[in-house]
Amino acid sequence: MTKLKDRQFRDSGSIFPFLKRLFSYSMKYRNWLMKFVFFVLIVSAVEAVTPLVWLNLLDKGIVPFVEKYKSSFAAGITPEIEYAPLIKYVMMIIGLGITLASSVFMFINYAGKIQEFVMYDIRQDLFIKLQELSFSFYDKSAVGWLMTRITSDTIKVTELISWGLIECIWGFGMIIFCLIAMFTYNFKLALIVTLTIPLLTLISIKLRKLILNYSRASRRFNSELTASYNEHITGVEVNKSMVQESRASEEFESLSEKMREASFKSSYFMALYQPLVIFGGSLAAALIIYYGGSMAITFPPEITVGLLAAFFSYATLIYEPILDISKFYSQAQNSISAGERIFSLLDTQPKIKDKAGADDFESINGDIEFENISFHYEKGKPVLKNVNLKIKAGQSVALVGETGGGKSTFINLICRFYEPNEGIIKIDGVDYMSKTVESLRSRLGVVLQTPHLFSGSIRDNIKYGRDDATDEEIVHSLMMIGGDEFIERLDEEAGEGGEKLSLGERQLISFARAILADPRIFIMDEATSSIDTLSEVRIQNGINEIIKGRTSIIIAHRLSTIKNCDRILVIRKGEITEDGSHKELMHNKGYYYGLYTRQLRDQRELEMLTTV
Repeated sequence: MTKLKDRQFRDSGSIFPFLKRLFSYSMKYRNWLMKFVFFVLIVSAVEAVTPLVWLNLLDKGIVPFVEKYKSSFAAGITPEIEYAPLIKYVMMIIGLGITLASSVFMFINYAGKIQEFVMYDIRQDLFIKLQELSFSFYDKSAVGWLMTRITSDTIKVTELISWGLIECIWGFGMIIFCLIAMFTYNFKLALIVTLTIPLLTLISIKLRKLILNYSRASRRFNSELTASYNEHITGVEVNKSMVQESRASEEFESLSEKMREASFKSSYFMALYQPLVIFGGSLAAALIIYYGGSMAITFPPEITVGLLAAFFSYATLIYEPILDISKFYSQAQNSISAGERIFSLLDTQPKIKDKAGADDFESINGDIEFENISFHYEKGKPVLKNVNLKIKAGQSVALVGETGGGKSTFINLICRFYEPNEGIIKIDGVDYMSKTVESLRSRLGVVLQTPHLFSGSIRDNIKYGRDDATDEEIVHSLMMIGGDEFIERLDEEAGEGGEKLSLGERQLISFARAILADPRIFIMDEATSSIDTLSEVRIQNGINEIIKGRTSIIIAHRLSTIKNCDRILVIRKGEITEDGSHKELMHNKGYYYGLYTRQLRDQRELEMLTTV
């Protein structure tokens, strides 16, 4: 079966539409986002201003003090030193520290809020989308695939627009504020530092791309390795019986070698990355010391000692924001795969939806008609072929036939879980595609082979489709299907998936749930095939009451349970090959006759064996 494919963002320009769509979620919280950006920029501005404090401390505090008291100390006289100018710089540093600390607290606070609220929004959108999508979508999607979208993938992308964004904004803010300060004080030295930025950026981006490519390859080989490991461990008997242990080991070794090589190269370039960028920053600092030092020792000096110290700080500071910007870029590239999965799911359109101008079924009597219905799940593999069928309101109709013959497809089409590829299905003489899906399904009662219960009490599960149901109505629905034992257990917890109840008990509750809705069309898809004989007898007694006055469609594995139905349809290879009552079909001695007598014979042989 064709698997669902994620939308791919592979080219270098794809990061921008991905980020645009991702950030559209954070724009819902524009006020928080603006404050977040503001405080991050405050932090970068404070850090960019700090070297200027040292500049003024050296030029207006330390150096003048040294000149002022140098002669006194040389003469052996200890002068009375004035500390007031130094106190001013101490207070400035403390003020900057308080501003820095409070701003860091504020942007972390807003980053956390933005991430949590955006994560909430994305998960809500994903869950709503999953409720909207048609059955055909779930045919192509594994549960694990869907769970990953709503859990780890949402965490990954929301971290990008919170903590990842901090690094990006801080990095650009630092570079801009540092450049403004440097060009304000000395154009020549600022130009020296600025010319190193493109080199550092180029090195950073190139290495990050290499790291990303090898990391992706490593993760891909890891998935293949895990799959191979699982396949050959579960298939170890086949390998041994066919003497293929060496072949399996060689295949596993080949995958391991590819993963080892990709992982090693990723680790190698990661280890090389930061030292190279740091070296680039050190190179800028060395150039500042050489040219700045030359300018400081000329007479008269072109720059002060404080300015030289400040530029040295800027030269060493400038590589840090480049590291953070490239880290954000790498994180964004790495998050694209998670974004691909999320957005491809959100962009998936349900195949079954109301047509333009569709109105509600005001009521349903239960007449069902198939006119020239053909259907396939996959092109080239027809399931139903030009089927014509009329079921009168109140009739009970059983569908029998070989597995894969199309029985469940009849039910899927009636419930409009799928729609016919050709032909028209009419409910009470009206094309059901001209009506809303909700108004149709709200008048159906469906009991499946494997019952599913939700976490909560037995009462909650029975009234799942009718929150306004009274206890009297719940009790009545239980009594109809022989579930009297649950009347005193309504407050008992069913557990996740009904794990605290037996399969027979879960099936009884699912019958009561379907009956409580008082459906006009009642559908059972092998609803008793997975339970024991005793439970089936109890349910069967209730079924006879349930189907009275309702249109009933029943698929049953045990033919003895459907012999009292008004009609029995034999479905073979997508066509109705026999149609009649149990008595009529037995008289005709066709496929149904052979199937029924074979089951009856098998049952009698089993009874004889168990009594011996």
